[in-house]
Amino acid sequence: MKKPHKPEPDPAAKHYVLDTNVLIHEPQSMFNFEENSVWIPVEVLEELDRFKSESTTRGANAREVHRRLSGRFSTAEQMKNGVELENGGTLRVCINPHVKFENHGWQLLNDSPRFKLVRALFPDLSLTDNRILASAVYLADTQVGQTVLVTKDINMQLKARTLGLDAEDYRTDRVEDSDIRRTQRRSGPDEVETLDLPGHTLQAFASQEQITLPLAEKLLPNQYVFLRNEEEHSHGVPARHLRDGYFRKLRIDHINIRGGRTFQAANLGQRFLLDALYDPDISLLTVYGKAGTGKTLLSVGAALEQVQNGDYEKMLITRVIMPTGRDIGFLPGSKEEKMQPWLQPAYDALEQLLARPRKPEQFDKRKQSARKSSPSSTKSPAAPVQSKVVRPYEPLMAAGLLEIEAIAHIRGRSIPKAIFIVDEAQQLTPHEAKTLVTRMGKGSKIIMIGDLAQIDNPYVDAHTNGLVYTRNRLQGQSFMAHVNLFKGERSEMADVAANLM
Repeated sequence: MKKPHKPEPDPAAKHYVLDTNVLIHEPQSMFNFEENSVWIPVEVLEELDRFKSESTTRGANAREVHRRLSGRFSTAEQMKNGVELENGGTLRVCINPHVKFENHGWQLLNDSPRFKLVRALFPDLSLTDNRILASAVYLADTQVGQTVLVTKDINMQLKARTLGLDAEDYRTDRVEDSDIRRTQRRSGPDEVETLDLPGHTLQAFASQEQITLPLAEKLLPNQYVFLRNEEEHSHGVPARHLRDGYFRKLRIDHINIRGGRTFQAANLGQRFLLDALYDPDISLLTVYGKAGTGKTLLSVGAALEQVQNGDYEKMLITRVIMPTGRDIGFLPGSKEEKMQPWLQPAYDALEQLLARPRKPEQFDKRKQSARKSSPSSTKSPAAPVQSKVVRPYEPLMAAGLLEIEAIAHIRGRSIPKAIFIVDEAQQLTPHEAKTLVTRMGKGSKIIMIGDLAQIDNPYVDAHTNGLVYTRNRLQGQSFMAHVNLFKGERSEMADVAANLM
């Protein structure tokens, strides 16, 4: 019996060379290139080895890549020849024979035109990036078909193109979301979905607080809209489309903190946000908004009030630590003390919500009492008493109603009956976002807020970060809602600066 004929490799198939940052961004990425050859340079394995001991998400992803590669390459023969993937492609490890470490330095042992260019432009082969480029050049010279370097490092893409190599970003998880540009626009007014209705229909909705509009069935579940009078566009009622053309009037437009302050929604976007924050049927909420739009203040305020009312057992707050690129273990103190510099915006919001403004006469009385001194005090002044200033939110932490969480420590947790705020969620990778969302237990709510114009994470951009990924993968689910905030309310100066600077 003849063996089945094995088809020859397709000469049109491409050879994708993956940079380290692509695998760190998405450990699954090596399996997402269809019927093509995927190459992992051995230098990438070396770089991943340096990250694997970190307690950060980068370390966790590096370990995940090692596990996936170990599962595929179980023998030396497979490491040499590569393995076939379920999608018809091939996974290989690239060992460049033309780069060797000799005489206490790296040597490039090839004189092809591209290798000469590498030697002239990027001679320092002690740099891992330059050795990865040399591996891509080796494959371009020796393999049939197009070789493409896949990297999320823009400078690496430019360096590859100077060598005549094709280079591109990893785009499998790229999201095309029109709200990205809309929320970054310099225009101030809210931009929301608007439906024009006859005046009598709008009046009936305002009084009955619900309406069904068959022509609006195309809208997503939990999509916020503005129902407008078709004759007088200045008149309208904000609403939420629940499903199948059924609309409901918004119910809550303010925050009332027990023992603290009351905040009223200042614009249409904030009214949408408060409605979603207080609805128990919405367990996942994503929010886009530039600086000063009230994302953090309203989210923290609504969460605090609901914890005070017993709707949730506790409130958790976390923030992506990105500017220094270090794990919180490098900072001294407890977890809360380590996180404090990064969560200061949330602490500021809590102080603003919980602290009542003092009346002027309180300061006058304090000054008068300070002037009065007894004869004994003038003769033998007592030593000043050092008292610790208690922040308004510290009793909440002591009672277990407020927790500060680090993303690096959240793996494996299950969080039931809690309201969880993820600030700066635009810094998340899709993998991190999935980790957070899947931690939520029964009766919990997660709020992911971020400014898509302020991304410091080198592994993501406005179209590939975890915030937009979560919104676009889960939109349309009955438990999910999304809100855009356009208008800054912090101050006139902050709003103008956010638009013009």
